[in-house]
Amino acid sequence: MKYFLSILIFLHGVIHLLGFVKGFKLAQIQSLSSEISVTSAIFWLIVFALFSMSAIGFLLEKNFWLVLAVFAVVISSVLIISTWSDAKFGMIPNMIILVVLMISLSLLNMKKMITRETQEILSGIDSSASKIINYTDVKELPEPVYKWMQNTGMIGKPAIQCAYIKQKALMKMKPEQKDWKAADAEQYTVMDIPAFIWTVNMNMTPLIKIKGRDKFVDGKGEMLIKINSLFNVVNEKGGRMDEGTLQRYLGELVWFPSLALSPYIAWEAIDDYSAKASMNYKGTTGSGTFYFDEEGDFTKFIALRFKGNEVDAKRYPWVLTVDDYAVFEGIKVPSKMKATWKLDEGDWTWLDLEITDIKYNIDTIIK
Repeated sequence: MKYFLSILIFLHGVIHLLGFVKGFKLAQIQSLSSEISVTSAIFWLIVFALFSMSAIGFLLEKNFWLVLAVFAVVISSVLIISTWSDAKFGMIPNMIILVVLMISLSLLNMKKMITRETQEILSGIDSSASKIINYTDVKELPEPVYKWMQNTGMIGKPAIQCAYIKQKALMKMKPEQKDWKAADAEQYTVMDIPAFIWTVNMNMTPLIKIKGRDKFVDGKGEMLIKINSLFNVVNEKGGRMDEGTLQRYLGELVWFPSLALSPYIAWEAIDDYSAKASMNYKGTTGSGTFYFDEEGDFTKFIALRFKGNEVDAKRYPWVLTVDDYAVFEGIKVPSKMKATWKLDEGDWTWLDLEITDIKYNIDTIIK
């Protein structure tokens, strides 16, 4: 689609050369019967140059194309109106380019919002406070959690204060959806001051793109999902969202093992292979149970989460399961996981996730 639109913008610009040729009487242009002055001809040439540079900028995903395209569309529209009987169909590509401009501007604004939010949570990191995790730190944890901490390779390494995670995912937006939709996502998670920003991009169709942002900041959760970065599909916040997002943060500690030592998390032993974790941060509370195998690997997390943000929303088991593990920067974590809602009408596995990269203890946005 990017290549098609780039070609459309460029060819639309080339057509404006006809007005330049006509105005300077360089050749007979039968399709243009209107008289075009030399001054107007210069503007037809300028529009060609603007659209050509816009096409290159759009193809290279450079933001300067937006400004050039705005000027090009405005001047082009004026020129078309002045030769309406001959050039009126030129308004069609102008309208298409205008729609692309609106989508691109909205996408740019959403990216700027996410960048600002990410910078805000990263600004609270105090790298000087990092310490090496040792056996004394973990000895009070329930036995299966203690064994898991050993198994991850976390002991002897610096505590994780922040992490960047790159993900590939297959998603189903509704229980009845049959086909998986591919998505790319990235996440920044902060430990000392609990927070995360998760961004996902998914192509529903060649013309419909979904961009979503989940965040947990100051004990509050928020979900924003937009179509083509223009129209809100989901824009949710509130108490149920706060609790559910905190539970997600809690379940994801398996990617950041030292988070198990957070002062906001309390552990309760259940048996040799499971332990319950409860988190309380700025008035928002939530809990979930972690399960481990005989080798000490994490296998499953279950939390009772609100499905939905409505007043009458009910809690259902929300289950994370592990399909594979990988080692990132010397730490063994689940690299392939699935998320499933256990609903009254049956299980809905809505997420099949793969971690492709983790960078620990970063303090700036990864380019």
